[in-house]
Amino acid sequence: MTVLDGARERWVRSGGVELCVAELGDPRQPTVVLVHGYPDSKEVWSEVAARLAGAFHVVLYDVRGHGRSTAPSPLRGGFTLEKLTDDFLAVADAVSPGRPVHLVGHDWGSVQSWEFVTVQRTEGRIASFTSLSGPSLDHFGHWISKRLRRPTPRRVGQLLGQGAKSWYVYLLHTPVLPELAWRGPLGKRWPGILERVEKVPGGDYPTASLPSDAAHGAWLYRDNVRPRLRRPREDAYAHVPVQLITPLGDAFLSERLYDGLELWAPQLTRRTLPAKHWVPRTRPDRLADWITEFVTATEDGRSGTGAKGKHADRFGGQLVLITGAGNGIGRATAFAFAEAGARVVAVDRDGEAAARTAELSRLIGAPAAWAETVDVSDEQAMEKLAARVAAEYGVVDVLVNNAGIGLSGSFFDTTPQDWKRVLDVNLWGVIHGCRLFGRQMAERGQGGHIVNTASAAAFQPSRALPAYGTSKAAVLMLSECLRAELAGQGIGVTAICPGLVNTNITATAHFAGVDAEEERRLQRRTARLYGARNYPPEKVADAVLEAVVHNRAVVPVTPEARGAHLMSRFAPRVLRRLARVKPPL
Repeated sequence: MTVLDGARERWVRSGGVELCVAELGDPRQPTVVLVHGYPDSKEVWSEVAARLAGAFHVVLYDVRGHGRSTAPSPLRGGFTLEKLTDDFLAVADAVSPGRPVHLVGHDWGSVQSWEFVTVQRTEGRIASFTSLSGPSLDHFGHWISKRLRRPTPRRVGQLLGQGAKSWYVYLLHTPVLPELAWRGPLGKRWPGILERVEKVPGGDYPTASLPSDAAHGAWLYRDNVRPRLRRPREDAYAHVPVQLITPLGDAFLSERLYDGLELWAPQLTRRTLPAKHWVPRTRPDRLADWITEFVTATEDGRSGTGAKGKHADRFGGQLVLITGAGNGIGRATAFAFAEAGARVVAVDRDGEAAARTAELSRLIGAPAAWAETVDVSDEQAMEKLAARVAAEYGVVDVLVNNAGIGLSGSFFDTTPQDWKRVLDVNLWGVIHGCRLFGRQMAERGQGGHIVNTASAAAFQPSRALPAYGTSKAAVLMLSECLRAELAGQGIGVTAICPGLVNTNITATAHFAGVDAEEERRLQRRTARLYGARNYPPEKVADAVLEAVVHNRAVVPVTPEARGAHLMSRFAPRVLRRLARVKPPL
């Protein structure tokens, strides 16, 4: 049984073919039409459709010659964009006769949908368009012409890069061979190829009709690509709001292909996703969330989405959990993600501080923010937190294990209780977060990112920080090991290593081997030192977001952290000499 087995089916006639149409959800709600690509059938959308059906009237149809829809006869000339537009209008008239539909297309479903939203005869029938991994052939033609007319080195590189990615297009134009391959060995091996290369999970996709779907679909390329690229339309302007979702790991389409798209789509919202080509199968949760947000905004009369800050295209709507979010680096990181449109869970052992961070995050731009009071060193409390967050807010997309405490003093002055306290928070708190929330990410199977706050002390030894440095070095190695383990599941892991940052960790740091009065004096003196350095936590927060966007492994943040990291690699003996110097505290 597939997800679509519970759908209502009908057949719609268009230009001599019968189109198989499936519907989910309440027909009284806004209609979302999902158009599949090559060599797929409508079942490629089954996971996304199931998630949208609670809020919308969801419609999927097999493109002519695919799935359970009939093929045109003859095949040559039967798959032109004009005829595909006829099919779409026939489906839209059948499922939503009095109301425009929201269009979503992937791959060739997006290519043909660009035609739908730029031709005059569809005006008034489409409310919005979400494009995934499929450009307008007209826009592509102009993109090529512009680079050929003014060939700078960068533009030539872009042409060659996209030309290499388009290798399959040349093969599909050859006669007979694609059909023989798809009906023979390639059709049998395709599910395994998708699973190995694209990490597409098994199940009800692809369907048994794949060989004939792929053979028929070759005519999509033969009927349209060369004519449109040679003579692209000059009036291919989108007459509806457009949401562009770009998988950054797409093996077939360059991100540069969408440069200047604002010229053709004036109401454009951009999104990026660290994923490969088949995102309807590998990232259904993220797609469903973005489609829901975009359709809802359009229905409410708003243009695009609310998030306008830096990296809003990447983090808008994502769920981000930050520990130690009550102040300092944690609070600044929560604000940075909030400004990028993420939903924020602010966790801190100080409930009032966490609540204040959540409140301010909502004011800054987070569509939602919640506060949770938890001691990260408490294993059972962390287990309850992970279960509660998953049940009430969903699986976390980005986890920032930031909570930490300071401890200074010589090795022999540091008591076993001091060691336990610093390791419980700085190391075990990170272990609990990675184990619980990381497992949820892995089980969901849709990627994610973990950021662990280490320190320059992780690679810069100091006679004054044996316990603290040990805890942070352990966090660094844990991050490196976890990064290797989770890479195959699309989950990135980053160790952030700040140096001297102006936060209140100095006011709460413990100094081993001194009485209470001396500890307070040292705390004040250290706070003045960090204040004089005056490196703001907001810069660390920016580094966190950049690290997630670029999937960086180790990020020394401050200049002294970068210098120490460089020395640890190329001049470790000098660093060891410096470690002997008694700090001025």
